[in-house]
Amino acid sequence: MSADEILKMIEENGIEWVDFRFVDLNGKAHHISVPAVEVEEDTLINGVAFDGSSIPGFKGVEDSDMVMMPDINTVYMDPFTSHPTLIVMCDIYTPDGERYDRDPRGIAQKAEAFLQQTNIGTKAFFAPEPEFFIFDDVRYESGMNKSYFEVDSEEAFWNSSREEEGGNLGFKIRHKGGYVPVAPADTQQDLRSEMCRIMMESGLRIERHHHEVATAGQAEINFRFDTLTASADNLMKYKYIVHNTARQYGKVATFMPKPLFGDNGSGMHVHQSIFDGDLPLFYHKGGYANLSDTALYYIGGLLHHANALLALTNPSTNSFKRLVPGYEAPVNLVFSKGNRSAAVRIPVAAVTPKGCRIEFRTPDSTANPYLAFSAMLLAGLDGIQNRIDPRELGYGPMDRNIYDLTEEEKRDIRSVPATLEEALDALQADYEFLLQGGVFTKDFIYNYIELKRNEAKGVQIRIHPHEYSLYFDC
Repeated sequence: MSADEILKMIEENGIEWVDFRFVDLNGKAHHISVPAVEVEEDTLINGVAFDGSSIPGFKGVEDSDMVMMPDINTVYMDPFTSHPTLIVMCDIYTPDGERYDRDPRGIAQKAEAFLQQTNIGTKAFFAPEPEFFIFDDVRYESGMNKSYFEVDSEEAFWNSSREEEGGNLGFKIRHKGGYVPVAPADTQQDLRSEMCRIMMESGLRIERHHHEVATAGQAEINFRFDTLTASADNLMKYKYIVHNTARQYGKVATFMPKPLFGDNGSGMHVHQSIFDGDLPLFYHKGGYANLSDTALYYIGGLLHHANALLALTNPSTNSFKRLVPGYEAPVNLVFSKGNRSAAVRIPVAAVTPKGCRIEFRTPDSTANPYLAFSAMLLAGLDGIQNRIDPRELGYGPMDRNIYDLTEEEKRDIRSVPATLEEALDALQADYEFLLQGGVFTKDFIYNYIELKRNEAKGVQIRIHPHEYSLYFDC
């Protein structure tokens, strides 16, 4: 789409505002709205200025001027604003016209360019599967003398005896009993369908939606794969639509990995494959799960660098509340066909050569998708380039339920880090693979580690409510 086409679209659709958006290091979107009558071809070519010092991890106040440069191929109508508004994703530049090396979207584009430089393939495809909760009420506070959270859902099992509903009608979803039940247990069919309708109108190809395993409104909506940067853009659009549609229904949606104690958390399994033109590089008939050596080496790279990867794919302290045994969480660094207890799963049901792919099950939606997808691609490419065979390094295949293995049988299986601090330590010790092709820089990695260590420390030094249960009567 050209600048002229955008301007014509603004005129023909009565657009009143153009919303210029970018994404920070934590994966949160920010925006500046410009009156459509002030948007000219020059605006779309030269961008919109903003203050980088107000964005955590970007710039200091002494060097804060930055520019949002619109990617006019990403435009779509905002489905929620009263005044007709056009949304456009932007890349970040310095005032002298250089790409900003801490721009997550720029990193994703460099990762795609590096793939082509390797001559391994031409395109990497990603298909994230974000899970989320839809609550009816959420309250939380963390202060000097008070720290608590409370969430509620009309379909939660803890409300099986609640009287405030004006007559409790039952059909509450049991703990771990929420996988694809029909109504009236599933109370959110229409809400998820509305989310999907808006997503499709906004350009996403939706494949399906359903209730997920946990009680209290856990959901999943799947959208079609795309190339790396496009999939990250699509995920940002997806989360925006989920959050705002839930709000229109008087509810609240969260992608927090573990909002409830004692039930399944929300992950973001990421399907991945590489093509050379139209040729799928991960398929080889007759291999393990019909995988090619290229695919196996890609898996080897993911698992070999997994501990460091998790600092980018699971970048919150809450991420590691989900990554514990017993809740279908992929904590074991092995690969397997069809086995959901493995960190890397190879889907085998109804898969064509072009649909042959691997699924990295560890990530969650607190990840910045531009950074996470780029890091996974670089880890996989490192595996291909160095022929890292996961079978030779003890990463499987493991086709048994890992949770049923004896302690002796599990002794040699590596596990994911137990905390964000451990993952950051692993990233600090193993980041060379991220520097390939100049995709990430050492400055970016150390800045990112410092940002996340401060985040982890902020949680670590605070008093946890459960500590009162354990220690107050000492």
